[in-house]
This record gives sequence, C-alpha cells and structure tokens, in this order.
Amino acid sequence: MADEEIKERTQKTAKTLFGKGIKMDPPYLLWKEFDRNLANDLSMFITGNLYSRTVLTLPERQMVACAMLAALGAKEELRLHINAALNVGCEPKKLAEVFFQLAPYGGMPLVNKALEVYRDVLVERGEWEKFKEGT
Repeated sequence: MADEEIKERTQKTAKTLFGKGIKMDPPYLLWKEFDRNLANDLSMFITGNLYSRTVLTLPERQMVACAMLAALGAKEELRLHINAALNVGCEPKKLAEVFFQLAPYGGMPLVNKALEVYRDVLVERGEWEKFKEGT
C-alpha cells in the first residue's frame, strides 16, 4: 500500500477517533518531541493500519482498548480512548459494563479507577447527567 494512502487513512481514522469531545493532546505529539520519524511510523501503523482494519468495528476496537487500558491502570491513555469510544458510537452503558467486568480479573481498585476516569470524561463532554438519567 502506498505511503500516501496510509497517511490519508491515518488522518481520517485519527479524526474519527479523537476529533471531538475532551481536549487533550494525543500521545503522538509527545512521541514527535523525541523522534518525528518514529512517531509518524507508529501513528501510521497503529491508526492507519491497525485501527482501520475491518475485522472489528471501531466501537468494538475501542471497547477492547478501554478494557486493556483499564486493566493496566493507564489512566491518561484510558481517558483518551474512552473519549474515542464515545466518538465512534460505543453505547455508554456497555462501556461502563466493560469496566465492571474487570472486577474478577483485576480487582475493584482497577474498576474504581476506570469508572472515575469514565465519569470525568462524561462530565467534560457534558454527558454525565444524561448518563445518570439512564441508570
């Protein structure tokens, strides 16, 4: 596949995932500070190749990413991917359920941490009250 096509897919997918919602810098900007070429390669692989595959839908991919990041306790990356999950249409209740599913495998401290991050993202997006109404 031509580099230009991958670059275009990368930009399109990144805009879909991270183009609205909370305001935070994507990790790509940090990577770029250290090594611009490697940052571009990583971005094109992750966002242009992996995230643009169609075996899993973007909402499914984002729920998987959120589950893994929550299990790792990676709060900032989780914040970014919760926002992306909501941007691509993940059902808010299902995303909460993903975090509750951590309980038997990672324990309640990880569930609590993930739910705190999730609530903060919903508050920042102005969606917390709507979420609470649905419970």
